[in-house]
Amino acid sequence: MAQNRPVSIIPYDHELTTYEAADFLNVSRGYVLKLLNERKLSHKMVGTHRRIRLEDLMAFKDKMHAESDAAMDELGKINQELGLE
Repeated sequence: MAQNRPVSIIPYDHELTTYEAADFLNVSRGYVLKLLNERKLSHKMVGTHRRIRLEDLMAFKDKMHAESDAAMDELGKINQELGLE
């Protein structure tokens, strides 16, 4: 809001389509479908369409960032051990 950018307010239990979920995670729709098929991300079926709760998507995104941060920390430690800095 401070940057005069549009803001939307949505309920925490809002459900997103696979396209919206992919956009939220900044990944491809195919990757989201893979996550759903591997049951790494929960969803429900509405007819023939998949819906993902915003709450679940936010938790998954937080988990992805935590894993990424841990991997970067580990790479930093390896760099220091090998003297590659």
